[in-house]
Amino acid sequence: MTVLSQPSREQLDLSRVLEALSNPIRQRVVATLAANPDHAYNCGELLADLPKSTATHHWRILREGGVIGVRLDGRNRRPCLRRDDLDARFPGLLDAILGAVATSAPSHAGVIA
Repeated sequence: MTVLSQPSREQLDLSRVLEALSNPIRQRVVATLAANPDHAYNCGELLADLPKSTATHHWRILREGGVIGVRLDGRNRRPCLRRDDLDARFPGLLDAILGAVATSAPSHAGVIA
């Protein structure tokens, strides 16, 4: 089984978090995860209209940036927003970004809203 790397709370770096959140597709994924924290999405479900290699790239950037964690559920990988870690390390940052995303352009194709 492949171990997916992600930074610990103490290792979260503002530049990497902001880089991960700089892409509109990743912003919409994070907004969806934040709006539905109890829903167990699988990675393919959230970026269904993107080629698998492109979706994998976006998931890697979000995970390695510390924005999401991924838990294994059988053969599925379930992304989860690391809200507690982000709020502890950078208070208010995630809410500010999510507020800006909510007032921006319509959602991108393939991302469940």
